[in-house]
Amino acid sequence: MIYLQSFRLSSRKSTCPNIYPYNVFRGKEGIVLFFDPMTILYGNNGSGKSTLLNQIANKLSIEGKELATPNTLGTVDYCGRYLGECSFGLGEDEFGRTLKSIPKDSRYIKSEDILYEIKKIQQREVLRESIAYDRAVSEGVGEQIGMDFLKSKEGRRLQSDIEFRQEKYSNGETSLQIFNDLLKPNNLYLLDEPEVSLSPSNQVLLAEKLNEMTRLLGCQFIIATHSPFMLGTLNAKIYDLDSRDYKEASWTELDNVRYFYDFFKEHDKEFNEDLKS
Repeated sequence: MIYLQSFRLSSRKSTCPNIYPYNVFRGKEGIVLFFDPMTILYGNNGSGKSTLLNQIANKLSIEGKELATPNTLGTVDYCGRYLGECSFGLGEDEFGRTLKSIPKDSRYIKSEDILYEIKKIQQREVLRESIAYDRAVSEGVGEQIGMDFLKSKEGRRLQSDIEFRQEKYSNGETSLQIFNDLLKPNNLYLLDEPEVSLSPSNQVLLAEKLNEMTRLLGCQFIIATHSPFMLGTLNAKIYDLDSRDYKEASWTELDNVRYFYDFFKEHDKEFNEDLKS
């Protein structure tokens, strides 16, 4: 399913090289990205892939968006102006009609969100407070009612379940479980470096789950990553944000993947010696 069909960057060219976020997309003015059910934004550190994801999240006003600190030189909110100059197009339903909105439970999930959830699990008192706070926010009630929830049978069971995960699972395994809890059918998800804290084998497991969710459960994913294991497993269109025009690329031609390939090829003799011993 395609909920978000396209996203167009601002066409404005800024003469100042230090104005955020114009400086991030310098030379990329007016570029339009077209999305598949699974799309990857590849790029090395500083390529702007996280900034681009956050621009999309803000433009769509989906949960998890982060409001950039206004870069006010004088009286101009450049962040807000840039966002206003971006545009997007929605996909179509099964009858060929343009969608009016994206699913309401769509989310922007960042690597630090997952790490924060892990940290909450590791700290009992923080865990108690976060459960109460999350309950209060989700139900639209006061914090005291959220604290009262902790004393209920359901609240105690929830806390016990999370603490059990802390004792039973590693950070990587906990990350997988958190993704299992957060990702639901028929939604658009923006994922920023979901591979963080995951071993290569678990990165592949997560990628296979995401493939399944696009194929069978009506989800669309736009993922920022430079993990060769994610890149090689996800059935995705890949945009190379390190390229001049954000060109489409195959995963085997990306610099980060080639670096891994060349590294292990250089040490091939050592691997063969280990096999002989």
